[in-house]
Amino acid sequence: DKDSSAELQEAIGSMFAWYRRSSLTVVYLSDVPDTCSLANSEWFRRGWTLQELLAPQTVLFYTQNWSLYKNLTSSNHKTDIAVLEELEMATGIESRFLTHFSPGMDDARSRLQWASLRRTTRPEDVAYSLFGIFNLHLPVLYGEPAEKALGRLLAEIISQSGDISVLDW
Repeated sequence: DKDSSAELQEAIGSMFAWYRRSSLTVVYLSDVPDTCSLANSEWFRRGWTLQELLAPQTVLFYTQNWSLYKNLTSSNHKTDIAVLEELEMATGIESRFLTHFSPGMDDARSRLQWASLRRTTRPEDVAYSLFGIFNLHLPVLYGEPAEKALGRLLAEIISQSGDISVLDW
């Protein structure tokens, strides 16, 4: 219920954990024909999908026609070397993070870089979509300026990590 700030806070706060506990995450790339690279998909430019990529252990990508990406028979595209190489190129995220991601402050600067090219419909979601990636629980205040939401996120990252260099990206 987006009209309930308590429910919205809980949903955003638990989203990463929900994906982490999933047995399988299916990613439908509606804009990727069977013969194209997944890197062309808008999915890799949306803010909220970063945690959908990092959190789950098992992911399968499906193309426009609901075919498995490149007709790969792998039970997990996050363990397929060719797909991992494409994911690295599309996202700038090293394969070690794609396959064994842990939320928290480690490599905070890199995590911010991964998110920097992604966009959200609501400006403040730029910050909110990263809460799970950093394992942070901050108030969700829809209507606040994006700069303020991002400022609160960065202040908390610096406070918990003690690393001011996260601002240098």
